[in-house]
Amino acid sequence: MRELLVELGDLKRVRSAGRAGSTAERLFAQGWSALTGGAAPETVSLDITAKALAAARLCDLDAAFLATAGLDEAQASEVLVAGLDAVSGPVDAGLRERLAACLRNPATLAAGPVPGFVSALAQQPRAGVTCPGKPRILLEPPENHAEHCLVVAVYGVLLSPFYRADATTVFLAAMAHHFHNAAMPDAGFTGEMLLGDHLWPIVGRCSEWALEELEPPLRDTVRAARLILPDDATAEGRAFHAADSIDRVLQIAQHLRAASLTMGTVLGEMELVHAGPVKAFQDRVLTDMRIP
Repeated sequence: MRELLVELGDLKRVRSAGRAGSTAERLFAQGWSALTGGAAPETVSLDITAKALAAARLCDLDAAFLATAGLDEAQASEVLVAGLDAVSGPVDAGLRERLAACLRNPATLAAGPVPGFVSALAQQPRAGVTCPGKPRILLEPPENHAEHCLVVAVYGVLLSPFYRADATTVFLAAMAHHFHNAAMPDAGFTGEMLLGDHLWPIVGRCSEWALEELEPPLRDTVRAARLILPDDATAEGRAFHAADSIDRVLQIAQHLRAASLTMGTVLGEMELVHAGPVKAFQDRVLTDMRIP
């Protein structure tokens, strides 16, 4: 699944005119709005994961845009399923069909109030690479905590069949696993170690502030899902921690990949100047400019 997960991670970096934040950030807000609007957590987990898979190739050519551009619901669904099909080969077959069904027959999810912690997490940057006793390594631009939580949640759903885990529980836990950072600035591993015995009481209090923004029974459902977070003793815990660690490392790999990009890759493999009526002319221009 690595190549698919890399593409999904790039949703943290996809932006479009007229839309605030990255695709991942907006899907995070959509997920919480659907949950506070009363949608079943399982429905939300499949809906958001399906949208993320379609966006891996289609970016922000989503259902809302396609409808605005004149496509009817069936035509838009066909495009979205094509996007999902383009990347979902490695996904568990049963899960893949359920995700495709979400795009073919989209559920009508009432939009509830977006909790305050959603925008707070979107404004809270991740710490970068930190290690006690050493200066931090900052990689710009930083991801934010909303983006990280969303991508871990989607990864968790996709990895759950491998661990035989309940995907809904993994999704909810991932969406809520950085609740404390809605209030708590992220100083990374270094800052956590310097807090010493104060760390977990502070994390607990800050997490409770976010949980209190949710009304019962959603609050209780999310609180129960978060019980998998401390360890890998359960299948759900293993799926979550696999997703979390993969995202943390692939985020750094993205920076390294961009730094090592060559013109040969751009012009050769990726065909930046691609086939068309003026390609021969464009190639001559590049040759004259000694590019590459």
